Amino acid sequence: MSFFGFFSKEKKETLDKGLEKTKDSFFGKLSKALVGKTTIDEDVLDELEDILVSSDVGVETTVKVIRRIEERVAKDKYATTSELDRMLREEIAALLTENKSIDVTDSFETEHLPKPFVIMVVGVNGVGKTTTIGKLAHQFHQRGHKVVLGAADTFRAAAVDQLKLWGQRVNVPVIDHGMNTDPSAVAFDALKKGSETGADVIIIDTAGRLHTKVNLMNELSKIKRVMQKIIPDAPHEVLLVLDGSTGQNAVIQAREFTKVTEITALAITKLDGTAKGGVVIGISDEFKIPVKYIGVGEKMDDLQVFDRSEFVDSLFKK
Repeated sequence: MSFFGFFSKEKKETLDKGLEKTKDSFFGKLSKALVGKTTIDEDVLDELEDILVSSDVGVETTVKVIRRIEERVAKDKYATTSELDRMLREEIAALLTENKSIDVTDSFETEHLPKPFVIMVVGVNGVGKTTTIGKLAHQFHQRGHKVVLGAADTFRAAAVDQLKLWGQRVNVPVIDHGMNTDPSAVAFDALKKGSETGADVIIIDTAGRLHTKVNLMNELSKIKRVMQKIIPDAPHEVLLVLDGSTGQNAVIQAREFTKVTEITALAITKLDGTAKGGVVIGISDEFKIPVKYIGVGEKMDDLQVFDRSEFVDSLFKK
């Protein structure tokens, strides 16, 4: 059973609404391209290629999708344009399955996770990193889990204060040393506090300064080493937060971050404010890293566990 089916119709409606701009833009362009066409010929595929690229699916992923549809059309010489939606839906769902973005029941349950479960969150400024941490903390807390936050983004103005505000808002403790302090010391104390108080989840915020890649790599490596003095296998997850509304810029950021540290999961935010939702497909395909969360609204619960089948269903909903 999917996450949305298990919890509520409301979450599915939020997802539908959050992907509306992407869906309307994509199918609006596709409908225009197919006017007067009945067969899936070279012209139709060329148009489809342009539409997928302009929807930020990415060139390589687009080429892959087009090639697969060409193979299907070659086998079924009677394929018509009315079948194109179904073919696209099936191929995109297949890509997401291949790329580890498998259906998740509920990523906010912790019974099957190490305790405490340590998440290190990375991402450049402005992508919604701190907000994502706040929403994660809220949803873990809502399910009765004990959460501790570590304010280790000590170089950005107001980052520490912003995280402390989120801590107050969702009623979870925040460990901080203020600005311009050693991030690894903050992470150390957050893990120490979490271990001593029986926390289920510890979430560590970090600074994202891609213009100094070597420094960032060294800093993240040091944070990991220091955390492992308290919990030898920490962090259990390195979550990269990307802003979906930036389209291909999000892809570039993912590329750069995967060069400086191992990323194990992705959160793609702000999909409700953009027609660039196709970027989820492209990023998943290029990096083979599971998309774990997507942001489809402003509310606390609008950071949703990514369910590929529900995502594809909302994207192709008529």
